Amino acid sequence: MAKFRYKARTSTGGMTASTLDSLDMRSAMEKLKAQKLIVLEIKEEEQSALKELLNKINPIKPSVTPKELVLFSRQFSTLVTAGVPIVQGLTILIDQAETPYFKSVISKIREDIEQGISITDAMRKHPKAFTELYVSMVKAGEVGGILDTILERLSTYLEAAEELKGKVKSAMVYPAVICCVAGGITLFLLIFVIPTFQTIFSSFGAELPLPTRILIALSNFLRHFIILVLAVPFVVFWLFKRFKSTAKGLLLIDSISLKLPMFGLLIKKVSIAKFARTLGTLIKSGVPILQALDTVAKTSGNKVVEIAINSARDSIREGERMAEPLKKTGVFPAMVVQMIAIGEETGNLDTMLNKIADFYDQEVDAAVKGLTSMIEPLIMVGMGILVGGIVMAMFMPMFEMGNLASKGG
Repeated sequence: MAKFRYKARTSTGGMTASTLDSLDMRSAMEKLKAQKLIVLEIKEEEQSALKELLNKINPIKPSVTPKELVLFSRQFSTLVTAGVPIVQGLTILIDQAETPYFKSVISKIREDIEQGISITDAMRKHPKAFTELYVSMVKAGEVGGILDTILERLSTYLEAAEELKGKVKSAMVYPAVICCVAGGITLFLLIFVIPTFQTIFSSFGAELPLPTRILIALSNFLRHFIILVLAVPFVVFWLFKRFKSTAKGLLLIDSISLKLPMFGLLIKKVSIAKFARTLGTLIKSGVPILQALDTVAKTSGNKVVEIAINSARDSIREGERMAEPLKKTGVFPAMVVQMIAIGEETGNLDTMLNKIADFYDQEVDAAVKGLTSMIEPLIMVGMGILVGGIVMAMFMPMFEMGNLASKGG
């Protein structure tokens, strides 16, 4: 996507100058023509090679947090409900935005709307701030004349989605912290404590026990190759990211993730809850079901689930109902399929999908608590075995020397 700077005359005879994102010069001209602008001058902005490189390697990318988006949606909904013109409302929201990046995004949206672009098309230019789901719902609200209602639903949906994500994160934080602490303690013992004992052991003049020899060898390896050892996780992570960036790699990783012991069931429940909540919200907002399924598939977060939804969407396009194609995928549990079938028969599909989402939110909550209660003792036992094994290996030579001394006495 290239950026074009232009000067143009409006239909009323006024002058305007701004920038436009487009694939090429021809597309940019067509967009400006659609806005009924007479282009006087247009040229592509050149981006230096250094700037492009810095943008690629910059680990801190500008983004909008879910909290900011929820606040924006609620405030925008209130302003629209109160009858405030959209451009004036966006001007107010620019001052309310917390980060410079989000301020600039809202400002650009306001400029585009002033030039005659729809809210949907203006938001679509900023995928880092507004997801495809968000844009699809805003489009439905714009077409149906219920933008304020849609924005309120969006904020409620985003809050529920963030709460679900928070539950999963809470299950991962504790094990991750404990593992990091255990790893740090182990490295400290091997690099700084074992060498001291090695000096003592060398004065014994006797063959050390096998566990002690293994521990000393591991300590010597770490002291000589610590940089290499610390670099391995980063290299593995980089290779994992590269593999995941490929279509086959992503499908394989997502397939394995659904089959993981303990975590696989949790991931599946999260995916189903997200699917039901998103699809229910889109259908209730008036988005056509095929378009809604397309959006849900792209935002599912799991390639296996995405393929299943796309497969069901293709069957629905051929005239089938939703329940049967979803059942054929084998991804969705029987209860979910049955509830969707009832929703289709009664004409309350959106309500039924939201009930499914509420049920699986509770299931995720229970799974998180069960997982945490199961992982905690396993981690404690693992740490005990690890540290206890190191301590035993260090003190075994001393026990043997004590036994020899007592026999000699």
